[in-house]
Amino acid sequence: MRVITSDVLIIGAGLAGERTAIACAKEGLDTMILSLVPSRRSHSSAAQGGMQASLGNSVMGKGDNPTVHWLDTVKGSDWGCDQEVARIFADNAPIAMREMAHFGVPWNRVKGGKQQVFIKGKKATIEEDHATEGLITARAFGGTAKWRTCYTADGTGHTVLYTMDNMVLQLGIPVHDRMEALRLIHHDSRCIGAVVRSLRDGELRAYIAKATVIATGGYGRIYGESTNAVINEGSGSWLALQTGIVPLGNMEAVQVHPTGIVPTDILVTEGCRGDGGLLLDVDEYRFMPDYEPEKMELASRDVVSRRMKEHILKGKGVQSDYGEHLWLDLRHLGERHLTTKLREVYDICMYFIGVNPITELVPVRPTQHYSMGGIRVNKDGQAYNLKGLFALGEAACWDMHGFNRLGGNSLAETVVAGMIVGKQVAKYSKKAELNIEVTLAEETAHIERQKIDKLVNGTGKENVYQLRDEIGRLLTKYVHIFRTGEGLQTATAELKKIVARTGDVKVRTSAPGMNPELSIALRIEGMAKQAYVIAKGALDRTESRGAHFREDYPARNDANWLNRTLVRWPVAAEEPQFEYEPVGLLDLPPGDRGYGGGQMIAMEISIADYNRKVDSEQSVKGRLEPSEPTGAKLPKEAWRAELEGKE
Repeated sequence: MRVITSDVLIIGAGLAGERTAIACAKEGLDTMILSLVPSRRSHSSAAQGGMQASLGNSVMGKGDNPTVHWLDTVKGSDWGCDQEVARIFADNAPIAMREMAHFGVPWNRVKGGKQQVFIKGKKATIEEDHATEGLITARAFGGTAKWRTCYTADGTGHTVLYTMDNMVLQLGIPVHDRMEALRLIHHDSRCIGAVVRSLRDGELRAYIAKATVIATGGYGRIYGESTNAVINEGSGSWLALQTGIVPLGNMEAVQVHPTGIVPTDILVTEGCRGDGGLLLDVDEYRFMPDYEPEKMELASRDVVSRRMKEHILKGKGVQSDYGEHLWLDLRHLGERHLTTKLREVYDICMYFIGVNPITELVPVRPTQHYSMGGIRVNKDGQAYNLKGLFALGEAACWDMHGFNRLGGNSLAETVVAGMIVGKQVAKYSKKAELNIEVTLAEETAHIERQKIDKLVNGTGKENVYQLRDEIGRLLTKYVHIFRTGEGLQTATAELKKIVARTGDVKVRTSAPGMNPELSIALRIEGMAKQAYVIAKGALDRTESRGAHFREDYPARNDANWLNRTLVRWPVAAEEPQFEYEPVGLLDLPPGDRGYGGGQMIAMEISIADYNRKVDSEQSVKGRLEPSEPTGAKLPKEAWRAELEGKE
């Protein structure tokens, strides 16, 4: 078996992985990236709308600052996020956006003078200051007090990823693509790399490094209907779960995006609504102001999706051969706007569903979109319980999103976390030794060889495609926007059976390398187990918080559930182990989000008492000590002046 060594091994070549690689390479470390696909085909390139950062250059962003951004993020998370991590993110996002401009990202810029825009669905005139002309501008996104979403038309992910990949090339960082990490190499609570399979020829290799970083994106394709790329099947979080000791956090926190187009479920960006797009029902009536009179179409994603589904259930959906949907109206934005600032949306509608958004309504429905849950890490990006393992981006539960993320925050998170975590990876790698334990690597590879041999040459009877479809149907039916105890009981019972059935899969295609059936067969156990912990975590959490909405428990229960779910799956165990930890230090006390309505059950202990237990309880759950004490980056009550200024 070939053994390849480096200082830093990064699994995933999207924005989070490449930004981390840049940080490490700039510190002089030998850095290597692995990717399922050529790096510019990573799912980061599909992101459309933009990245949030409190630059305050536009007149509609005037007065914005990191504290206001932080307030929006904490409220958007429904108080489920780590408030210190959210602060680290908000403080560093402006730095990252300007750095991206320096790297070459062609951000849309402020144009001085009067501009015609749509605000809350109505045409308005704003006047941009000529003094800020040429600076990075912003558009409106849901759940924000200010316009702060930096963008490049509606191709932000594409332009930023291509720019980042150019930096990777300039720095000479090797990217080994069409490679899939199958299992982490670890011993005595230390990770030293991964066993990897070449998708070209089936060769198994061992990549050994001082630090291993997982940046593989989310697990959206576990669902039957998703906006995610087909490669987003939770392969990175499965690497962590199968160690038996690294927990996943908040797996039941799954975001549904309001505007997946019908029937393909391809996303059309929140920038459509930010730029003035309207949601209409079967009667072409604009219904969101009835539910959310303040935020309207720009409430947070969990709220808009829930309101859309609620309206459909009232009989106001549009009937179609592909199920009920609603309409997204962009016609009033005009041809120029749709073919420039929303040109990807225009192309997607024209080429994938044959709808011209300049003259026609766009059919949309809420569709699974984002994974708030992932590999649980501390604020430095270090995984719980396993030294030498880091994770960031959608694969990680860092946790700045809690139970609902705001649009534009995750794409920004990739580069901000890449800056922050990348520095910590470099710092760790400079002190660590490179332990080339070939015997351990060979033993780990042997497990995978046996698994492949059983799949190809065994006597199994299960069809992997059928299992995958069954998982997707169960999640879409029972673990979606509205959840009930009865439905979640059904999902967990059926998914547990599927977990058992994954051990009886037979691969009928014998090609060793480019073999999609074998690739899915190698992932199906991880997909089934992650689907199970999503459903079981949702069943056990008897409250509603953010994207997790229980019809039988409609209140957000801060008395019993102001915590983060942790789940491990011990090796050879039939059942996972669920635990809970505090969400982190509370600076902004739990309160009303300002949209979405809903009931709240208040905390029964004081903020001070809650905060006193954070460090000790998280450490017991496996959190490694961060580089700075807990709370060091959380300015105490900086939010108070902002809120008092509004009163």
